[in-house]
Amino acid sequence: MTPIYFTITSTFILGLTGLAFNRSHLLSALLCLEGMMLSLFLALAIWSMTMNSPSLSLAPMILLTFSACEASSGLALLVAATRTHGTDHLNNLNLLQC
Repeated sequence: MTPIYFTITSTFILGLTGLAFNRSHLLSALLCLEGMMLSLFLALAIWSMTMNSPSLSLAPMILLTFSACEASSGLALLVAATRTHGTDHLNNLNLLQC
């Protein structure tokens, strides 16, 4: 395994473990998701560059667009939860209650 692939894989695994074990704040969960999406973007960009296919060159930009949409909707949920509940602690947010 080359060092660049090891770095991308370890970045994704680090984001996944941060998402699994650090569930105290919504902002930290959103940052872990964003780190995972950026590592996927880098992996897809490197993979499309090594394949030299013109049809694969658009895929990283589509993933980056979806990542930006995910980040904006996550921040909108963070602002809405902070305004209604006063905090972004995930254990204080009861999703079954109106």
